[in-house]
Formats: sequence, structure tokens, C-alpha cells
Amino acid sequence: MADGQQFNIVTEGSVTTPQGFTAGGLHCGLKKTDRHDLGAIVCEVAAAAAAVYTTNVFQAAPIKVTRESLASSGRLRAVIVNSGNANACTGKQGEEDAYSMRNAFAEAIGVANEEVAVASTGVIGELLKMDKVYAGIKQLPGKLQADDQAAEDFSQAILTTDLVKKTIAVELNIDGKAVKIGGAAKGSGMIHPNMATMLGFVTTDANIEPSSLQNLLREVTNVSFNMITVDGDTSTNDMLIALASGLAGNDSLSEAHPSWGSFKAALTFVCVHLAKAIARDGEGATKLVEVRVQGAVNDEAAQAIAKTIIGSSLVKSAVFGADANWGRIIAAVGRAGQPVNPDTVDIALGDIVTLRQSSPVAFDEEQALEYLKGDTVIISVNLNMENGKAIAWGCDLTYDYVRINAAYRT
Repeated sequence: MADGQQFNIVTEGSVTTPQGFTAGGLHCGLKKTDRHDLGAIVCEVAAAAAAVYTTNVFQAAPIKVTRESLASSGRLRAVIVNSGNANACTGKQGEEDAYSMRNAFAEAIGVANEEVAVASTGVIGELLKMDKVYAGIKQLPGKLQADDQAAEDFSQAILTTDLVKKTIAVELNIDGKAVKIGGAAKGSGMIHPNMATMLGFVTTDANIEPSSLQNLLREVTNVSFNMITVDGDTSTNDMLIALASGLAGNDSLSEAHPSWGSFKAALTFVCVHLAKAIARDGEGATKLVEVRVQGAVNDEAAQAIAKTIIGSSLVKSAVFGADANWGRIIAAVGRAGQPVNPDTVDIALGDIVTLRQSSPVAFDEEQALEYLKGDTVIISVNLNMENGKAIAWGCDLTYDYVRINAAYRT
């Protein structure tokens, strides 16, 4: 437990760590390789549920289905997800396939259709091979377990161009009860703030009402998943779903509960961990880039500036090339559309100050080169105006990013 941290990280924890949840995954044939491509999370009770979605106007069919399921009662029993095919921009047939996918899995596990959410990720504009989906759904209930292997299988089933799985779980004490929060996510390319081509799944055994969970998830998303970028493209399928079984037995959580701040901090930690893992695993990336902005007129201005810096192709290219070109950073600050005093900006790369009060500072180029060669680069910007602050995460822009996306369909 770190200083000031009121929760513990669970070793090898994931979405099955909280009470009441099973998960699983398998290969049904949607991917050209034999990697898992169909998975599910199931709760033994009707879990309080919340979700946030992509801001892209062209929202994939599974999002429509999931919105409808959540609108019925604010509770879910399961989420089924496939990779290898986004089921996006697939017209009426795509919608029918998403509903069929939901209903078939609901029947397979014996719950109402409206208690199941659907998520998809992969290639846009191609119809799902429903014969393969149906065959996979028939096998999936037999794969659902609460153990580490089942969680691993689920985590693998949601990946596309990702190189690594992204999971986390924490535990904290609320009302004398052990409350756990687990999470798994996928995302590597087409990642940009305001949700990206990412799927995120958070489970908890905390007792919390759907409305409180929804408000909290939206707030936490704003400082985690909405603060990452890989390539500036926002996808059609992005979705973050949270499920709360309530089986920990704590008193119902709300802003009036004395442990609300602790629960919020733990959920934020889980979401930030997953968001950073997505940024670090950006397509072709060689390093994680963290941008810290302080001294802005407010937090919203700091967020906008941090996002602009982390999304700059020139900044990302400079980091890849280990070039301490702070001019690209200051240029990004200036075009972010936020109040900035052009005479008071400080910039540092790690501990190496390159700009103070908007004037260049002599620094050791070799030292900067060695720092930028590391696998994590921290860019700090202080506007020296007010108290607004924010952190954004991204990655460098490499030759491999072009190679991967030049042949994504083929």
C-alpha cells in the first residue's frame, strides 16, 4: 500500500477477483489466427451497471444494443464481447446480428435478453460471421469460471492489435467489509480522448446503486480513459462498462457515505492503470509518454493543453527520435485554445529543465538524449497562472505504427 493509498493491489487480479463474477474466452473463428476472439463476464446476481461510450457519430451496433439493455433497469447479468470484427457501419443487418448475439447468449446462460450487454472490436464495415458466433456462444458457458485462467482467457479474447493483456484489481475496506474492484481493457490503435477504440470492463462487489455508479464512472473516466491518446482517432466502438454485484455487503455507497472518497480513489486507480496500459501498448510504440500540466486557469484548461501536447504528432515523433525539441511542446501549448501567459511558461523533460519563464535554459543535450531513450518519458509544463492541473498519457509515433495500420484489413 503506497503512502496515502487506502487500498491494496491484488496480485494477478482481474475482473473475476470481486465476489459474484465469472469470465471466460475462446476462439470461435472470427480472427484469422487461433487467438481467442469471443469472451464474456457473467454475474451471479443482477449487478448495478453503468457505461460510457464513444463520442463518434457513427456508433457501432453493439453500443445501441447495450444502451437499450442498460435503459431497461440499470442492471445487467452479463457482457458478451467479440474481437476481430467491430460490427460497425454494417446497417440493419449489423443491428440484427448484435441483438441476435445478445439474445443467444442470454438464452445460453438463462437470463433475460435485457440483462446482457454486447461489445465488439475489430475491422469496421464487415458483417459478423454469425454461424461462428453462435457456435462459440454454445461453448462459452462451459468456459465461465472465477479463476485466474478464466480471467486470462477473457483478457485475451478482447485483444486486437494489442501486444499485452491489461488487467488490474484492488481491495479496500468499507464498513468492515473487504470490497474489491477488478478491471480488464483492450486498446492499442485508433485511440484518442473522449473514448477511443478501447473496450474497458470494471467489476466490483461493492454495494452501490446504478445512478451513483453511473455518475462516478463518468467522473472517473474524465481523468483516466479520456486523458489518453495514441493517434488522434476516435473509434466507433469504444465502451467502458462497470458492474457492481453488491455481494461485499457494505452499506450502499453514495456521496454521503464516509468511504465514498476511498472508493472513488480506488476506482480511479484501476481506470488510470488500465488507461496507461493502453497508452503504453500503442501500436508500434516504444515508450509511454506522460504529460503533466499545472498552473493553468482551471483543470479544464489544463486537460485541454495536456491533450494537445500528448496528441501532437511532432511531439510524439521527437520523443521517438529522442530529440529534446521543446519547441514542439511550447507550440502545442500555444495552439491548445486555452488562456496562456506567453511570458511565464516552464517546461521540463523529466528533471531536465529546458524552458523557464518562457526563456530557453541551457541543458546537457547528452543527458536529455539518454533520458528520452528510456521507456517512460515525462513532460512537465507549468503555466504559472492559477491552480489548474491535469495529466495525460500517450506514446511515441514510430515507423511500426504506419506498418501496422497500412495493412490492418489485409
